[in-house]
Amino acid sequence: MKAILCSEYGGPELLKYTETQDPVLGEKEICIQVAACAVNFPDVLIIQNKYQFKPELPFSPGGEVAGVVESVGFGIKHLQVGQRVLALCGWGGFAEKVKVSADRVFPIPPFMDDITAASTLYTFGTAYHALKDRAHLQGGETLLVLGASGGVGLAAVELGKVMGAKVIAAASTKEKLTICQQKGAEMLINYEEEDLKEKVKTLTSGKGVDVVLDVVGDKYAEPALRSMAWKGRYLVVGFAAGEIPKLPFNLALLKGCSVMGVFWGRFSTEEPKQNQQNIMELVSMIQSGKISQHIHKVYSLEEAPEALQDMMDRKVVGKAVVVVNEKREARNERLEGKKNQETRTKKQEIGISEGEYRKEGKSGKVVFRSVDDLKAYVGKSLGTSSWTTINQELIQKFAETTEDFQWIHVDTEKAKALIPGGKNLAHGYLTLSLAPKLLYEILPIEGAQMALNYGVNKVRFPSPVYSGDQVRLKASIDKLEETPDSSIKLFIHAEMESNTSKKPVCVTEMISMVRF
Repeated sequence: MKAILCSEYGGPELLKYTETQDPVLGEKEICIQVAACAVNFPDVLIIQNKYQFKPELPFSPGGEVAGVVESVGFGIKHLQVGQRVLALCGWGGFAEKVKVSADRVFPIPPFMDDITAASTLYTFGTAYHALKDRAHLQGGETLLVLGASGGVGLAAVELGKVMGAKVIAAASTKEKLTICQQKGAEMLINYEEEDLKEKVKTLTSGKGVDVVLDVVGDKYAEPALRSMAWKGRYLVVGFAAGEIPKLPFNLALLKGCSVMGVFWGRFSTEEPKQNQQNIMELVSMIQSGKISQHIHKVYSLEEAPEALQDMMDRKVVGKAVVVVNEKREARNERLEGKKNQETRTKKQEIGISEGEYRKEGKSGKVVFRSVDDLKAYVGKSLGTSSWTTINQELIQKFAETTEDFQWIHVDTEKAKALIPGGKNLAHGYLTLSLAPKLLYEILPIEGAQMALNYGVNKVRFPSPVYSGDQVRLKASIDKLEETPDSSIKLFIHAEMESNTSKKPVCVTEMISMVRF
């Protein structure tokens, strides 16, 4: 395979575009055919041996990829060959193929193209973890973003705006600040031409800022810390400007403020459930159009060293992306164009305005964005999902997962001889396990802090499901209860039907927890 290799530490000019061996998989690793790989500041550090992770030479930089699963290692059941995925590989991404630990791989939503998928997790994941989990940013607070035009900085500007903060963007040029303003920054500071501390004082009428997100460090850190409001939170994300600052911590004492580190990579492994919830929320924001990645430039694999040099020279605004499989990305663009045209045609056919269409959602169905939206649907039908097929492979995997190997499920030869119709039966609990997947389709929720399938009541299986049958879900909201922690509990009547039976194959009351 072709790859960009780092054989000696130093600048991007030492990297070589060359042929190298395909990855050899270990247990619980997968091999991805890389479609696109984002360029991040740690890529610049890792080739200079300045990063906290130090792979053995030679290696390929590039830690954030999107592509297709080519092969899977032993013991991996949740990822399939041919599946579109994004992954945090750490390094190895500037290559046609990369191996990644399966727990660092995530399915790509159908609506998302490869470039967006490859350029979202690191920047938006870091910024959202910083603002949500570390700073607990609240609506109405003032957020100062240093290095606001970079990948993480621009993501923080956009997320800060979505979270209801007043955003001050600080960057080094007028052109960079223009992009920040387009992304939602209300106030701008050119810290190469203006006194950062004095400008913040003026913009905040002397109060100071509640939260600082700092990805640059160096000479900008101390004036930013001096600009903190009482009980402010200073987020240390990185040191793109070069030097790690030595802060006078008497300032933290005087201002009663907190200085806290943000290491999203470790957070994602130490707190995987919270990280997964954050990713789900980010995907929802992307799908609804609340946030979007700003792509500075797309480079070919052979041009990857140029992309890293542009990153070092602070030319990149937003994200730079290396496209490895151009044919695949071009196909995604064609599909996206076709999808946009179909959307426009659909709107013309049903005679609704752009605003109304957004309110109803891209599918034409109602999208639930608040408790009031859900309350309005109590007692009403949510509609019917699309069909999904119960094939023998799915039945087999369910048996392996549950270690329930009854012959009526897995022995196809015996089923041919003894079961009417000659097909294996799906386990009733397999049918039930599909209900949440099908429910998501007809109960689209956006902007929720949490959405959790809590449990089920009164499950019945009036009719069997056979291998090859198709099933779909009909559902309605029976009632809604509010809980003391501001969550709501939804009680949903759900019936699953089969294309081969007049009776329902599963009837249950599903319970879901939602918090906006």
